Amino acid sequence: MLSETTDSPTSPLQDDDDVVISPPEAEPQPGINGNTVRWYDADRTEPYTRIAPFQERHDTSVEFFYKPITLTALTIGLAALAYIAMTQDVLEEGRDKRRIGAYAALVSFLMFSMIQFRDGPFIRPHPAFWRAVLGVNLLYELALVFLLFQDLDSARSMMTVLDPSLGVPLPEKSYAENCAATVDNIWNAIDIFCVAHALGWFGKAMILRDYWFCWILSIAFELAEYSLQHQLANFAECWWDHWILDVLVCNWIGTYLGMKTCQYLEVKPYEWRGLRQTRGLRSKARRVLSQFSPHDWTSFKWEGTASFYHYTTVVLLLAVFLAAELNPFYLKSLLWLEPDHPFVILRLAGVFLCALPAVRELYQYVNDPKRAKRMGQHCWLLLATILTELLVITKWSRGLFEEPFPRHVRWAWAVGGILLLLYPTIRFGVPSARRYLRKHSRKWKAKRA
Repeated sequence: MLSETTDSPTSPLQDDDDVVISPPEAEPQPGINGNTVRWYDADRTEPYTRIAPFQERHDTSVEFFYKPITLTALTIGLAALAYIAMTQDVLEEGRDKRRIGAYAALVSFLMFSMIQFRDGPFIRPHPAFWRAVLGVNLLYELALVFLLFQDLDSARSMMTVLDPSLGVPLPEKSYAENCAATVDNIWNAIDIFCVAHALGWFGKAMILRDYWFCWILSIAFELAEYSLQHQLANFAECWWDHWILDVLVCNWIGTYLGMKTCQYLEVKPYEWRGLRQTRGLRSKARRVLSQFSPHDWTSFKWEGTASFYHYTTVVLLLAVFLAAELNPFYLKSLLWLEPDHPFVILRLAGVFLCALPAVRELYQYVNDPKRAKRMGQHCWLLLATILTELLVITKWSRGLFEEPFPRHVRWAWAVGGILLLLYPTIRFGVPSARRYLRKHSRKWKAKRA
C-alpha cells in the first residue's frame, strides 16, 4: 500500500528500503544554553532563530515549479493592480467600482494564500493549489461569520448585490405527491439530480475511502430526510425515491465507482519522471496530464470498533458529514436560492475540495498521534466552517420552523441515541471495568495474604 507523501504536521512518514533517511536533527531550543536571549542582542545567524521550511519534501520531477518566486509574484501582482486601478479604459468614470475593488481584494488575498500559507498533505498538482483552496475556505468562513451577525432580511438583500435575480421567494416543492410504484412514476423521477447524486457520492467515496462508512452515511442521510421533511418540503419523497433511486441506484453507483477509483489508485505503480527525462511529444503530454493525478495514495481503515477513541471519531465524523450535507438545503431555502444556482454549486464543489485534504489530515491525526501533534489546518478550518453554517442556520430559522418534531421522529432519534451510547458501553466499558476489578482484586488478595 502506498502512502500519501505529505509535508504537513499531519502527514505520515513511511519506511522504505530504497530511501535513505538521514537522522533527524535535534530540535532547536529557545535561548542559548538555557539562557534567555533578548531581542536587541540576538544573533540572527544562530540556529535557534531559523525557521525550517514547512515543506520538507517536494515533487522533484517538476523541481522548476518549486523554486521560490515570492518577489516576482509580488511585482506582477502590484503591476496588475496598478494597471486596473489607474487605467481609464478599464475603469470608466461613473461606473460602480466597488465590485471590482472587492474582486481585487479577494484575488490579492488568494495570491497571499498561495505564496505564504503552510503546505497541506497533498503535493499534486501543486501545493500552491491546495493553499489557494485553504484560502477560499477561509474567505467563506469569514463571510459566514459576517452573516452570523446579520438578520435574515438583510442577508437576502445582500445576496441581491451579488445576483440581482435573487431576493424572490421560491415555491416549496414536494416530491411525494404521487408515490405509486409504477414504471412511469419512477421514470419521471429520473432527472439531472440523479446524476448529481451519483457524482456527489463518487466524491464522498474519494474523500472517505471506505465502503461501510459511505453506506452508513447514505442510510443516515435518508433517515435525516425523513426526520426533517416537516421543515423542508423537498425532503418529502416517495419511499421508492428514498431507497431505490437514491440509495440503491444513485448512491451505490457513485460509491462503487469512487471506491473502484480508490482501489486503482492504491495499486497503481507510481514512478514519476521529470518532464526533461520524458522523450516524445505524446509521453510529455501524458506526463503533463499526470501532474493532475495523485502523487501516491493511502487507503483509509477507520476501524470504528477498534477502540473507544476510534468509535467516537467515526461517530463525530458521521455527524459532521451529515451537517455538511444538510446545511446547503437549509441555506438555499432561507436565502431563496434555486438548487441549480451557481452559488449552491460553488458551495458543494468548494466543500468537496476542502474535504479532500481535511479528512486526510483527520485520518493521520487519529491514527498517528505521535507524529500528528495537532489537527491539520484544512481539517480545523473546515470543521469551523460547517459549525458556523449551523450557527447561521439556527439563528435565521428562529420563528420559521415552528412545527415540532413528530412523536415518532423523537422516539426514533431517542432510540438511536441510546444505541449509540449502549454499544460503546458494552464493547469498551464493560471489558475495561472487568479488567479494573480483576487488577484491584488481585492487589486486595495480595495485601490480605
